[in-house]
Amino acid sequence: MFAIVRHVGKRFLPKLLLLHALQIGVRVGVAMAASATIAASATIAASATIAVGATTERHAEVRVGIIGLDTSHVIVFTSLLNAQKPAPQFAGCRVVAAYPPGSPDIPSSIERVPKYTAQVRELGVEIVDSLDDLLSRVDAVLLETNDGRPHLQQVLPCLQAKKPTFIDKPIAASLADTLAILAASEQFGTPVFSASSLRFGANTTEVRQGKIGKVLGCDTYGPCSVEPTHPDLFWYGIHGVESLLTVMGRGCSHVSRVHTADADLVVGEWEGGRIGSFRGMRIGTQGFGGIAFGEKGNSPVGENSGYEPLVAEIVKFFHGGPPPVTAAETIEIMAFMEAADESKRQGGRPVAIQAVIDKAQRRP
Repeated sequence: MFAIVRHVGKRFLPKLLLLHALQIGVRVGVAMAASATIAASATIAASATIAVGATTERHAEVRVGIIGLDTSHVIVFTSLLNAQKPAPQFAGCRVVAAYPPGSPDIPSSIERVPKYTAQVRELGVEIVDSLDDLLSRVDAVLLETNDGRPHLQQVLPCLQAKKPTFIDKPIAASLADTLAILAASEQFGTPVFSASSLRFGANTTEVRQGKIGKVLGCDTYGPCSVEPTHPDLFWYGIHGVESLLTVMGRGCSHVSRVHTADADLVVGEWEGGRIGSFRGMRIGTQGFGGIAFGEKGNSPVGENSGYEPLVAEIVKFFHGGPPPVTAAETIEIMAFMEAADESKRQGGRPVAIQAVIDKAQRRP
């Protein structure tokens, strides 16, 4: 149901990349006509399998570049990768360059960039003043811009340059942009993936691997602060949502949402009658957690196990491993959240996941 070639077909992809990338470029003041035109003239691969770094010259140590210095993730990730004696799971990748720009209309971004730029420089990273300069120095990219809106515009040159890219959450600020990014990844033959660190929590991983048998249902919870420039759950609720869908798997058909100023309750209906929910909190104690209900028992899930498991997965990916999160999973996570926003607009009515995907496909 979520195969990229099926969703973003040979006829649809060139138009989407050309028109949509140009629209994004106008909005952020960067023209992407060249990248989009190249995308439009290419032919979609018949297979969803992507050759990792097929034409990129590889070095004994993978040289990593960062786009965006407005999140604390850049300090954590760089500290792990650039340690004098990195742990075995982080060895062989080093952050060598960073391109700082943040978002001028998000106060937290404006405030953080100078501080994190200085801290990253102290970790041995060269600060560059253009994306082209960054791409000329690296083999792989961490796209860390907190704001999902410019991700499509920022990632297209990386994909064109054959730089495998990890895109920090959210992968984009809309489902339409998400489809465009994943289609471009396939078009250029350059792999990407996006994930919350909570996906790789110890309990969540064990349940996904079958610890409690078939998962019959799951309830997760977590902080859900909102950012006016993004759909409600994209900014922070995505962590708890991704934990939920990591455990429940694909196959959510409908989403409904109850919303108040202080909280959200989002309920998904899965094929076979399974039910999963996410409670997003904006007051009170706002930790991460949840419980999964299985055929063989129940288990806590959704806990925060830190960033190390995610960074270990990124290192494997940059060394040529497959993306640890499939495009199909990413699409369903984003569609779940967009369906939740649509349900809110409709007063809590259930909204079909497929309906929001179809709508995103029609958006130029």
